[in-house]
Amino acid sequence: MQQRKAFTLLEVLISIALLTLVMLALNRSVAMLRDSNTHLFDYLRTAKTETKVLNTLYRDIIGSDGNLTISKDEFSRLCIEETSNSLYELPTAKVCWVVLKQDNTLIRIEGNNYHLPVGYEEQVEVDLLVKNLELFDTYQEKDKVLVLMKERGKEAMGFMIQGVAKSEPKKKKNAKTSSGNP
Repeated sequence: MQQRKAFTLLEVLISIALLTLVMLALNRSVAMLRDSNTHLFDYLRTAKTETKVLNTLYRDIIGSDGNLTISKDEFSRLCIEETSNSLYELPTAKVCWVVLKQDNTLIRIEGNNYHLPVGYEEQVEVDLLVKNLELFDTYQEKDKVLVLMKERGKEAMGFMIQGVAKSEPKKKKNAKTSSGNP
């Protein structure tokens, strides 16, 4: 009798069972990889947003005339009287970075000659930047400015700028003309 070289039914069932176990393990690995990628993309999107916020604040301060107002009242945290960093094509703009009490939301207000709190009649642009802030502090000493920001559940970020000197006040011209006499 001649021997046939073929698989038995038992061998085929065992190979299908092993293949099923391998496929289940691969499926779990792919699901974990997908979840990991989702978390990574969320982290990168958040990091990009936070970096964009800090870059805008950095440019606001660097482009300023050095006249910064830092206050801890309920409305303003940092106001820059004049900056060349305008997001709305203004030649120079007044920019205030404000933390609202509700949801600890950081907003950026840009315009000209407005006062806080901003009224409806004032023409300003308001950008909502970050929610759930735990910390937004700015410190100025001589020509140095330190900015610290921390969102709830995330690491603190910040930067320090040196060389931010206040501009000299503009001298008003005298209405009187001198006739050469002392």
